Amino acid sequence: MPFTPLHDRVLVRRIEAEERTAGGIIIPDTAKEKPQEGEVIAVGAGARDEDGDRIPMDVKVGDRVLFGKWSGTEVKIDGEEYVIMKESDILGILHPAAEARKAA
Repeated sequence: MPFTPLHDRVLVRRIEAEERTAGGIIIPDTAKEKPQEGEVIAVGAGARDEDGDRIPMDVKVGDRVLFGKWSGTEVKIDGEEYVIMKESDILGILHPAAEARKAA
């Protein structure tokens, strides 16, 4: 990846939502909302606290995350669309079902 976010910023690729409803109705592109789920592609080194020490990032490359509807700034890098956002704009990390059961 030819891009490294600075400080506590994260580069996310949106994960496209399902194109059908649970009842099997196909949703046209004009009616779709932008997905609020994505995969972390790159992370910055972390912000600095008042003493100048780095605050480690909670997310890492490969994490599936949920973020707010209006979070971040959309950019195009090498022809692909991404969202750059602060780590604080990320609402949470999605875990696969098997990992979620182990954590509970």
